[in-house]
Amino acid sequence: MLSAAAPELSSPGGKIYHGGDLVSARILFPAAPEPWLDLSTGINPEAYPVGSLASSAWSRLPAPADREVLERTAAAAYGVTLPATIVAAPGTQALLQLLPRLILARRVAILGFTYQEHAACWRAAGASVRVVTDIEDLCAGDVDAAVVVNPNNPDGRIVAAADLLGVARSLSARGGTLIVDEAFMDVVRPSASLVPSLPGSGVIVLRSFGKTYGLAGLRLGFAVAGSDLAGHLRAMMGPWAVSGPAISVGARALADQDWLHGTIARLEAATARLDELVTAAGLEVLGGTSLFRLTSSPRAAGWFARLGRAGILVRPFPAQPGWLRFGIPGSDEAAWARLSHALAAGA
Repeated sequence: MLSAAAPELSSPGGKIYHGGDLVSARILFPAAPEPWLDLSTGINPEAYPVGSLASSAWSRLPAPADREVLERTAAAAYGVTLPATIVAAPGTQALLQLLPRLILARRVAILGFTYQEHAACWRAAGASVRVVTDIEDLCAGDVDAAVVVNPNNPDGRIVAAADLLGVARSLSARGGTLIVDEAFMDVVRPSASLVPSLPGSGVIVLRSFGKTYGLAGLRLGFAVAGSDLAGHLRAMMGPWAVSGPAISVGARALADQDWLHGTIARLEAATARLDELVTAAGLEVLGGTSLFRLTSSPRAAGWFARLGRAGILVRPFPAQPGWLRFGIPGSDEAAWARLSHALAAGA
């Protein structure tokens, strides 16, 4: 249940809250105006224009050749040298669930504070997990696998590719693996992706499709790894892990570089506009990407409640009660005006 006194959103059974929980928000703020303005996720509010799909995308099982077209297109978009080393999956969350079965690490270090599902998935598999704040600690002597979210969610921290390669070499020398979650890398400019310089072993890079392209419900993501790990991962998922519609839409969108470049420019302009709004309201911008902004305020709980009563949902962090994360409003000026009015009213 949500709490207006402390901005904590939680799912039943103590599961990790990920944002977008409008059902709970409506319970907590029953008098809030509809429709809600959901700024609690890091998903592009301006989705890729899907257009029409062939009926066969829905009625037939995807052929291996269809998946291969998607993976080749993704390889070109991400700078993958060998298309055989990229694996399409039904979202990066599905990959997170599979990684403990693929790698079998028992001691995992995660560069934090970061996306909580990484630690949850490894702990559920029985691994010992510790969250560290220094990159040097990722390759401590007893670590089997290390995880870096890059750019980081929620503060946008970026670790240079050269530093990641150093960690990868240290881990690989003793049979360890580095996992780099690049879910928000598409909107970073200039790119800091590890993919173009990916070594042949000891590293797995995850890429999300739905966040940048605004199609999170499509469930599509990719893993890039050495050919051995990529082959094992593809075999674990089976022949039809990605749906026909996801293959069709993903291949179309990833080939549309003009749309991506225009989207990045629009998001960057919107980010600057949002930063001005929240700063004028007295919140401090700690960082983020052009899909979300992390802010800090000693009155975060009050801001969460004030915005909630206005029908605007932002992302709180139970472990960091002074933080609020704002998603980016779309091109609808009414949404911007609504947010501006709520922020001007104060907490």
